Amino acid sequence: MQKHYDYKTIEKNIQKLWSDEKTYTYSKDLSKPLYSIDTPPPTVNGSLHIGHIFSYAQAEMIARFKRMQGYNIFYPFGFDDNGLPTERLVEKVLGVRASEMRRSTFSEHCLSTTENYEKEFKDLWQSLGFSCDWNLQYETISPLAQRISQRSFIELYKMGKAYIKESPVLWCTNCQTSIAQAELETIEKETRFYNIKFGLKGSESKEQLLIATTRPELLNGCVSLFVHPEDERYQRIIGKEAIVPLYDYAIPILAESTVAMDKGTGIVMCATFGDSTDVDWVQSHDLPYRRVIEQNGLISDDDPIIGGMHISKARKHIVQVLDEAGYISEEKDIEHFVAVHERCGTHVEIMPSKQWYIDILTDKKRFIEAADEINWYPEHMKNRYLSWVHNLKWDWCISRQRYFGVPIPVWYCEKCGAIQVADDEDLPVNPLESSPKKNCSCGSNDFLPESAVLDTWATSSVTPLINSHWGEKDGSDITSELMPMTMRTQAHEIIRTWAFYTIVKSIYHTGQIPWKDLMVCGFVLAKKGEKISKSKNNASQSPPALIEAHSADAIRYWAANAKLGTDTFFDADELTISKRLINKLWNASKFCFVQLDDYEPEGIEAFLPVDLWILERLQDTFNKAASALNEYEIGTARHHIDAFFWNDFCDNYLELVKERVYQPEKHGHAEKKSGQAALYRVLLGVLELYAPYIPHITEYLYQTYFVNFESEPSLHLRTWPSNRPVDEVLYQFGEEIKVSIAEARRYKSEHSLSMKSPMPLLELRCTAETEALYDLSLNDLKACTHAEVMAKVIS
Repeated sequence: MQKHYDYKTIEKNIQKLWSDEKTYTYSKDLSKPLYSIDTPPPTVNGSLHIGHIFSYAQAEMIARFKRMQGYNIFYPFGFDDNGLPTERLVEKVLGVRASEMRRSTFSEHCLSTTENYEKEFKDLWQSLGFSCDWNLQYETISPLAQRISQRSFIELYKMGKAYIKESPVLWCTNCQTSIAQAELETIEKETRFYNIKFGLKGSESKEQLLIATTRPELLNGCVSLFVHPEDERYQRIIGKEAIVPLYDYAIPILAESTVAMDKGTGIVMCATFGDSTDVDWVQSHDLPYRRVIEQNGLISDDDPIIGGMHISKARKHIVQVLDEAGYISEEKDIEHFVAVHERCGTHVEIMPSKQWYIDILTDKKRFIEAADEINWYPEHMKNRYLSWVHNLKWDWCISRQRYFGVPIPVWYCEKCGAIQVADDEDLPVNPLESSPKKNCSCGSNDFLPESAVLDTWATSSVTPLINSHWGEKDGSDITSELMPMTMRTQAHEIIRTWAFYTIVKSIYHTGQIPWKDLMVCGFVLAKKGEKISKSKNNASQSPPALIEAHSADAIRYWAANAKLGTDTFFDADELTISKRLINKLWNASKFCFVQLDDYEPEGIEAFLPVDLWILERLQDTFNKAASALNEYEIGTARHHIDAFFWNDFCDNYLELVKERVYQPEKHGHAEKKSGQAALYRVLLGVLELYAPYIPHITEYLYQTYFVNFESEPSLHLRTWPSNRPVDEVLYQFGEEIKVSIAEARRYKSEHSLSMKSPMPLLELRCTAETEALYDLSLNDLKACTHAEVMAKVIS
């Protein structure tokens, strides 16, 4: 072995070995239990950052661990390359606007651009040693994914779960598309609160009513004022009419029990539409709709004062006009929470629009029950899901007025308006480029195509069905074998979207949950409270640069440090801890390989107590690490492994055994064989323990030596030993031995002596159960501590 670990060469060679040998290729093997992973397809909208590595690497470690537990691993990988994020990327990269070219031309740009980014993404995951089966790769815009996504829509439509209606919808004026409730992000924002004077119609004294609002630009959309029926200040005006300032039209003053009497002036303006409360009130009180804001974010031309202005400019202008006319009695700065589109941060508006929905409100109870059928890791993440489902107010809007996405497979009869969906054998279809193969039930064959595309989540939510080739007629459908999948891994911020929508689709289509376990990872933060993200551009170094500078294994080892579900910070300086571990493992292995040069597996007569202890301690580490990893606590397991490797193996056992294997003429050949056998088994065990975390160096060390003795061609195809109880006497003996060695080291340190210097006396504190084990270990202890006299003290 070379003196130093050349990770740049070795990692690439090991990756080539895995590829050539098809080490991680999935094949149906009924002799092994199946472990399937629903991996989040990363959004193809720019470069990946260390935050992606953090969460994806944790799931990959679980795949490696489960493989070494004897499972047959089904580990696909996908890319989410359709929808608004891809459109934004293409517009930015190519300097074009989707709205200014033919949809087919823009789609071609999207496909070619995402293909390049997907190659970059795949190269990165492969450079990190990911053990997925790339033969199972999918893209959410591929014909297969489109077909399954459209099949899902058609089945939901036939079930009565997908429907179209014109109603108030959440709308992003920047992206110019409808959005779903789950795509909202609530942020605290500083804004102005205005007290505006409304007139009371018929009042001889020209009485004025003060209305507090943050949206004066919606005055021309005002359809009512509301007061609480028990508010004594305003009971006398209920049923009367108010005059809207500047626009001079009358609106009713109505009673509404949901009005907060202690908020603002206690009189609330209802405009179409300021928020979801306005929607509820308009519907429950049968109020009219007055259009104010258009889909492009401009004020309607019907407004005589601010028509044609953008919302922000319109607000400033109407405040100025109101102030000059004396209609503003007070204004002040406040902090309040507003809903913005999570994709772009634009304030979300509500406006009537004809959209497609999936009914989720009817079956809320079933979706709540599903939470208890899934194992949540960490468990408290279930509360986030339940809170989201309990507070749902809207059905899931799945249509988007965008350009690059999965088309909604629908046409509308021009004569009678009937809906015609595509036939399954024709999927995927683009209604803009094709027509139904049969006439409408009314006899007409003239159809209008649906131009909207499906929400990205409408396709991402069927990733388990894409993995299982649900509904495919070519014999590849393994839904009955694969569903529910074993595990989904994802970030906690998309519990309300990806997790929830996948549960909805799975229950509707298969009648069962999509996966048994849900592994929820945390974020990597750039600073307190701010996650690293592509949109914020706050990642200090790119993953390829970090791999080049520090190695893939070093980054993987770092990613395994945090407790599952918790957020962490990243600093490249922390990788020195990773590199220290890798160097220590390299040097310890080199030492062991020298001692094992003449090792022969046969002929071991008996193990000495020190060797039995380290083997037992190894088993204890396997037990603890497996227990933690079965709970998806990768960091906890790594800390158990680190403690064994650094403290028990390197700091103590190697010091105890090295003279015995160096000098068989002094200690005996049988004793050397015992030490060699223990060294072999323990070092191999250490490589197995670290294999999920640092797969490259562990595989290299296995190929360097152990492959000559073992039947498995790869370390990663070996199986960890089964959990078994640990011999408590041997375990206690080892703990006592470590105390004795620590005492010797402390004595020499306090007396400024070399560790090889003799010491006059070493007291060995033991119990009656371990005394006999000490009698057989005195030579090892003397060689390690250089004690001239050793005295047992039995407690």
